[in-house]
Amino acid sequence: MNFRTRKLCKQYESGTEAIKAYGPEVGRKYVQRIGIIRQTRTLAELQALPGLRCHPLKGDRQGQWAVNLTGFIRLIFTFEDDELTVVCVEEVSKHYGD
Repeated sequence: MNFRTRKLCKQYESGTEAIKAYGPEVGRKYVQRIGIIRQTRTLAELQALPGLRCHPLKGDRQGQWAVNLTGFIRLIFTFEDDELTVVCVEEVSKHYGD
């Protein structure tokens, strides 16, 4: 698992940093969702998990994927192959940039 920034990595490694940055609900789900991505063997398996809403992004974000954290907050990531052997967490953002 790779992270685009050291800050994103630190937030994953220390749940308290994620909670500080995003609040309790999003912070916990950030750590949880990355754990799920790490345990998943294939993209199809990840897409089949209920509640994640794993989907490809379009436009300027083509080639990136997102999973739902809460409401409009999503975790954006990229990967090199369908086996998810190399995954990079890109960012946590609001949907549509609101």
